[in-house]
Amino acid sequence: MNLYLRYFDSETLVSNVDEALDFLRSIPEIGITPDLEEDIRSYASSDVYYPKRYKVRPRVYFIIIKTEAATMLDFKQKKALRSNIIAEGEQREMVPPVVARLNEDRPGWYEASLDFKRVVMVPSTGKHEYRDTLFVAQLKANSGMDAYSRIVEHLRERVDNRSQFPSAKGKNFRFKYLGYWK
Repeated sequence: MNLYLRYFDSETLVSNVDEALDFLRSIPEIGITPDLEEDIRSYASSDVYYPKRYKVRPRVYFIIIKTEAATMLDFKQKKALRSNIIAEGEQREMVPPVVARLNEDRPGWYEASLDFKRVVMVPSTGKHEYRDTLFVAQLKANSGMDAYSRIVEHLRERVDNRSQFPSAKGKNFRFKYLGYWK
């Protein structure tokens, strides 16, 4: 595992934390404290692969990115992205199961619930506010996504147009297949 570090135009690709700290110490604006050194070491040894940024002063940061790239050219050309690497014997499903189930073509009856933000007027003040509203329906549809589309289309005609509907892929939309229609 290598580390890519960048501070403005200064950048490097190093193979261990000591080289990374040497690079950071070569930049006068960055003060290496014991806490910062410990945090960089723990980030490098952890299983976390997201980029990490450290504040130098207000609105000025340096970043560290873990990479499998062996050279700077490989890193720049994105040849060693973590998502492309699959260990031997490890099988990953590329599409999350929720999305696959959502788009599965299965005509029939569905029970779907949608938790959305509905705009309602408060009678005492005359102002409008958002209220969490749960809408549950049983309907005929061809898939979970079709059920979602039909519910949202139905609600858009009946509620204030400022109401907010969640994504079909999120936790605020749930559906259950009840059976084939006859």
